[in-house]
Amino acid sequence: MFDLGWSELMLIGVVSLIVVGPKDLPVLFRNIGRFMGRAKGMAREFTKAMNDAADESGVRDVAKTFKTASSPMSSAFDGVRDAAKSMTNLTPDSETAKLSKEREADRKKIEVSTARAAAERKKREAEAAAKRADEMEAAMKAEAQIGPEPTADGETPKGDA
Repeated sequence: MFDLGWSELMLIGVVSLIVVGPKDLPVLFRNIGRFMGRAKGMAREFTKAMNDAADESGVRDVAKTFKTASSPMSSAFDGVRDAAKSMTNLTPDSETAKLSKEREADRKKIEVSTARAAAERKKREAEAAAKRADEMEAAMKAEAQIGPEPTADGETPKGDA
């Protein structure tokens, strides 16, 4: 809009720091921000009012007609888009809607059976892990009753020293 570079912005900042002073500089920038916000709001309101006036007078319809006449590819794609919308908007009594409901019911059945199979698999894994833990615990108790096994040189370890 103003085409200001970094050097120009830096110069404006230094001059404003000197003229306004460091104490009042935040207040100045806050007021400038508020002014810019109000200006943007007024511009947005003006644009909206112009668009509303154009809608009321039918300018958009004329513009769309000109666009369609000048760009046949765009109008062809619009036709395809409209056809796709009509295919996705299903009426409850159509065959497509019935098939869609059947497929949704089948999807839910598959989801339930998959979840059940996963739960059973996890249960089997948990049972196997518990069994393995029991076996290891029994082996530890048996080892504790027998005593430590001799090492390769034939001596029994005497402790952790």
